[in-house]
Amino acid sequence: MEILPDFEFDWTAAEKSYIISSFYWGYIFTQFMGGYLCKLFGVKRVMIWATFCSGVCSAVTPPLINWGGWRAYCGIRLIMGCVQGVVFPSIYQHLARWSPLEERNRLGALSYTGVDCGNVLSMYVSGMIARSPMGWPGISYISAAVAFACCTLWIIFGSNNAHESRFIGEAERNYIETSLQHSENFHKAIIPIPWRAIFTSVPFLALLVTRCADIYGFSTLQAEIPAYMNGVLQMDITDNALFSALPFVASWTMSYVFMIASDILLKNKWLSLTSIRKTMSSFAFWIPAATFIVIGFLDVDQKTWAIVLMTLSVGFCTGSVIGSCFNIIDLSPNHASILMGIINTACSGMSLVTPLIAGAIVTDKGDRSQWQIVFIITSVIYIVINCIFLTFGTAVTQPWDAEDFLLAPHPDLAKPSSITTKLKNKAISNYSR
Repeated sequence: MEILPDFEFDWTAAEKSYIISSFYWGYIFTQFMGGYLCKLFGVKRVMIWATFCSGVCSAVTPPLINWGGWRAYCGIRLIMGCVQGVVFPSIYQHLARWSPLEERNRLGALSYTGVDCGNVLSMYVSGMIARSPMGWPGISYISAAVAFACCTLWIIFGSNNAHESRFIGEAERNYIETSLQHSENFHKAIIPIPWRAIFTSVPFLALLVTRCADIYGFSTLQAEIPAYMNGVLQMDITDNALFSALPFVASWTMSYVFMIASDILLKNKWLSLTSIRKTMSSFAFWIPAATFIVIGFLDVDQKTWAIVLMTLSVGFCTGSVIGSCFNIIDLSPNHASILMGIINTACSGMSLVTPLIAGAIVTDKGDRSQWQIVFIITSVIYIVINCIFLTFGTAVTQPWDAEDFLLAPHPDLAKPSSITTKLKNKAISNYSR
């Protein structure tokens, strides 16, 4: 949620747009770096420093705004974006180190619900703080306090993997280590990264375009549909706290629905992991694709339906968390942070491209036919890219993830040895289509 104290500072619309976008310009450039830093220093250190620096940036925001105005605000948000760009690659690497195969969907989905929970809470708590004697600076100071508290928790309880943790029993450690099938080298060596194998991997490339399409569509949901509702349906949902919170509540709720459903399907062996990924991804793409087209044909008298369809779309988009987000860990647990860095860099670009494409098409915000073109393009992208994922996607761990493959003198040309073959055969037997 963007908090702009523009009621106290007379900022123009252009200056506000610079402030909001400054965070994302920093965020897009450190995704890849975050994955590499996790490989060098471990997730715990990266997360501690990222959380601590975010807290510092938040704490110094009010005095810097008073000193340098909107330009200083842009600068601090740029730095904050750079710092927070390493967070998601770290989270994925952490999940890869800690999540047994049978619990990966559950633990991953639970971690993702924190994002929606934070969005919903921030909408109400931030408003309460701003109206309190602390005023808008209190939002920054309390956010900083929360960041420092989280940083402290990471220092005390965080561990890069179960092998290093002081707070779990031997039985739990053995269960996690056995499930992840890591060898002794996993904790002792920095495994070389097979760049050529990654960028020529068909399942990874299918996942890359799927994640980009998902973010393109979600950006349309977040930015363009509210703009359409304002221009064509003559309603501003940003002025209504309930309407603004509904999509986040739907996302939060549906994440549990998808999590429970995938757990039941996997536990009872009704579907393989690959089939679950593709099924959930299809829900996340096909239903929003249909709602995009329908929303484009609503008129002023059907505002309620617009709210319902938008909320429904955001809710079902959450299926991509189980469908494609955690497929990163399936393909390569050893290099999850690297893959996430690559994918999130590309996805961040989609967030920047979406408003540019919509802006080029929609010259009159009150012209429904122009908006219909935007929504149809998004729907076509959703359907085509999901078909690509259905054809080429898989939850089978790739041969280039195996340690002996990567530690060979020529990793991209190495022949899979017995360990690689075992890993691959076991993965195929458990999670093949």
